[in-house]
Amino acid sequence: QLQLVESGGGAVQPGGSLRLSCRASGFELRNYAVGWFQSRAGVDREAVASVPSRFGGTTLYADSVKGRFTISRDNAKNTVYLEMNNLRPEDTGGYYCARAPTPTTRERAYDIWGQGTQVNVTS
Repeated sequence: QLQLVESGGGAVQPGGSLRLSCRASGFELRNYAVGWFQSRAGVDREAVASVPSRFGGTTLYADSVKGRFTISRDNAKNTVYLEMNNLRPEDTGGYYCARAPTPTTRERAYDIWGQGTQVNVTS
């Protein structure tokens, strides 16, 4: 019953935009921080952004996406979004959302993960 499902990935040209969604089922997502992680071939999975729960905290962004990506939530829809703007080829990869008690870049803090959605940024 506890589940996170990502959607919104696809193929875009450099400079384009996508909005990824992370929808929760079986629990109140507003009670958890949610992180987005990028998986790339030959590279360890890295945190892209993390948004606090309703209890507060600090929104976090990887240096590589600051000013380009925005993480947000719509608690009424039990969904967290990742707005991705000015996409670059190095943004290509699988994107996974996960829940944690508080915002963090540490994978170990996240206990439930989605199956991922693919983003391809190519000319």
